[in-house]
Amino acid sequence: MLRFGRLFFGTIVRLFRSHRSLLLENLALRQQLSVLKRRRPRPSLSTLDRVFWVVARRVWSAWKQSLLMVTPETVVRWHRAGFLLYWRLVSRITKQPGRRPTRKEVRDLIFRMVAENPTWGAPRIRGELVMLGFDVSERTISHWMKRAPRDRGPGKRWLTFLRNHREAIAAMDFFTVTTVTFGVLYCFFVIGHDRQRILHFNVARHLTSAWIIQQLREAFPFQSAHRFLIFDRDTRYGREVPIAV
Repeated sequence: MLRFGRLFFGTIVRLFRSHRSLLLENLALRQQLSVLKRRRPRPSLSTLDRVFWVVARRVWSAWKQSLLMVTPETVVRWHRAGFLLYWRLVSRITKQPGRRPTRKEVRDLIFRMVAENPTWGAPRIRGELVMLGFDVSERTISHWMKRAPRDRGPGKRWLTFLRNHREAIAAMDFFTVTTVTFGVLYCFFVIGHDRQRILHFNVARHLTSAWIIQQLREAFPFQSAHRFLIFDRDTRYGREVPIAV
């Protein structure tokens, strides 16, 4: 601060000196600066020195002609750094406008619900989030539902169906067993998807559609059949088994 005071006082004094005296003094100062520059090629400048040249750049059109310590590009870089520092401090002090951003945890939950439950809308997802302790508006949920990843293949959609309806799904199939006498036995079974429990099984030497229908009646007596029954397109089922199912 003392150096700036001396500089200001020296400037006032130079206003009353002659033009010839100022030129000689300027020449002497430049000669001494060139000597200092040869002895120390990279002089260290303080923050006040940098502020001085930034202000001089704004108020003095011929500032480049008197600049010897650094290049004009360096002064411009100082000015830009000060500009960034100023607005960084302002952004930290002032309160951010607008509504609060949605937390990443909530966004991930919305994306997961959309992926695992394609038929759910914003009201249903909001109800699930409220039960989990997250109070989010339907408008915000709709906003993030539109940005949920949609690259889900058929395998993932089928897995979602199995998870959502596992209590109402059963599956039937059969496998073969070779006997000691090189005969073939057909083992038929029905399994529940919810607990993966065998509901019914039987063995036969020959498979017919009538025998398979009878096994289904024994597996699901008294109208206790599951809502969905999964089986493949084996030709042994014929047309009768799908119709009976």
